[in-house]
Amino acid sequence: MEIGIDSFVAATIDPKTGQAIESARHLRELLEAISLADEAGLDVFGIGEHHRPEFLDSAPTMILAAAASRTKTIRLTSAVTVLSAADPVRIFQEFATLDLLSKGRAEMVVGRGSFIEAFPLFGLDLKDYDSLFAEKLDLLLRIRKHTYVHWSGKHRAALNGEGVFPRPVQDPLPVWLGVGGTPASFARAGALGLPLMVAIIGGEHRRFRPLIDLYREAGVRAGHSLEELKVGVHSLGYVAENFATAAADFFPGYAESFNAIGKERGWPPVTRAHFDGQLGPTGALLVGDPEAVVEKILHINDCLGGISRLTFQMSVAALPHAKMMRAIEILGTKVKPMVQKALASSHQQPALPARSDRAA
Repeated sequence: MEIGIDSFVAATIDPKTGQAIESARHLRELLEAISLADEAGLDVFGIGEHHRPEFLDSAPTMILAAAASRTKTIRLTSAVTVLSAADPVRIFQEFATLDLLSKGRAEMVVGRGSFIEAFPLFGLDLKDYDSLFAEKLDLLLRIRKHTYVHWSGKHRAALNGEGVFPRPVQDPLPVWLGVGGTPASFARAGALGLPLMVAIIGGEHRRFRPLIDLYREAGVRAGHSLEELKVGVHSLGYVAENFATAAADFFPGYAESFNAIGKERGWPPVTRAHFDGQLGPTGALLVGDPEAVVEKILHINDCLGGISRLTFQMSVAALPHAKMMRAIEILGTKVKPMVQKALASSHQQPALPARSDRAA
């Protein structure tokens, strides 16, 4: 199992002033964090894409390209690329260039995104939400397979044999499909044979098992092997030397972030009791000391029938840079080796459920 980090490049707090740090400094510190993740042995670092004032990740490939020049082995990915609002030709060119700069370490996770600001910003109609994504995913995969592309659709000018350059080191360039909880999205990823990145930010992980079974079944029916049908999980999480410290560090920023989003979406305010419930053995939050976090990762792996990647999203908590850096170090030097050792002893492989248990 790969262990990594996703960042939405949200505000971080200067402990001396209690205020969000200045944007240029924030990006410098983010690159320091990616470099440390590489040195600590983590497998992947992802940068999100948002077009809101509280985030600095509207151009994720720029950040990833800067990271490519100062890292050696860590894979560099989006988390996620809002494909519905992008031109697949430009997206492929950007990530192919990133792949060349990083010597074959680029990936992308494509999805619809969890906010809608990109639609009016780029002159798109929200009523085309589903058809935009389906059409652009089709074009992106066509470009990935063919240098010279023949394609036509509703939302973009046709391609009549034009070439898309440059071509990446990796063939094919890895494309994951980022999903929330829509069965059709899981089935589509399986039918296309694309690896799946599931965002689980609330509730119990086991409720996603029928959807992941659906993904695997759709993939097998389409002729893909289980080895191709990788499952990744994107989780909110943070690790510190002891459980109480981790919870105390993470809660204030977590509550502030989700209360702000909740005002837009009609969610009830976050309470400490709700937060503590999510820290329990079956809760969604991967927050705690190394042993507790490893135990929960193994629980997630078991619940979902085996996963290939797990990424921590810590930026939601607006943590000071020093605490973020220490968490990265612990993830790479303690959590990842413990997870690898436990999984090596169990030799668990992804598998379809028994026929009577399969999702319809």
